[in-house]
Amino acid sequence: MADLILTTFDWVPALPRGYVRDLRVRWALEEAGLPYRVESVPFGDRDATHFLHQPFGQVPWLTDGDLSIFESGAILLHLGERSGALMPVDPRGRSAVLEWLFAALNSVEMASLPWSLLKFAGDNEGAPGSKQLDDFLTIRLRHLEPVLAARPWLAAGQFSIADILMADVLRLVDRFDGLAPYPACRTYVARATARPSFAKAHADQMAHFAKADRK
Repeated sequence: MADLILTTFDWVPALPRGYVRDLRVRWALEEAGLPYRVESVPFGDRDATHFLHQPFGQVPWLTDGDLSIFESGAILLHLGERSGALMPVDPRGRSAVLEWLFAALNSVEMASLPWSLLKFAGDNEGAPGSKQLDDFLTIRLRHLEPVLAARPWLAAGQFSIADILMADVLRLVDRFDGLAPYPACRTYVARATARPSFAKAHADQMAHFAKADRK
């Protein structure tokens, strides 16, 4: 089995710590019990090699032997195909995981990310477009709420990469109290983040960036 190398930034400002997307990959690797190591690239000086691996100058990317994979969703899918702990092997279960994986990215995060960025920027109530962003996210969460009220995990009753992605998308909304009207969504996030694998992944990311502060 090839060495798995997760590459992330060497440092980020305090505000996004705990939410940088290498967390999703760390979480999946911990869930699957796959050995890996973490390497760093500079936050401020993104050179040609960085853009070779990640065309947008972002993180993370995963190196698996001679493969270099960017985008957290693609990395999670790759890991899901390596481990039955992350995705069922039967066609029906696999299909359910895939549709919810893409739903987290294309339906929910598409609405939640611009809303969250506005919240990160400060008190923007009444700013142009803020009502539209609120309404867009509300529509998505209203549809997701009964789904999560009816099942512990999204696909086939088994925790999967779809839950890693959806829970990570929703916990950023919860950071700004956006899940307050949606108890099933909030309970789902709490259930997912109570897993030991999340706790370790989160602690490791925080320690990684804190270490750079001390240099």
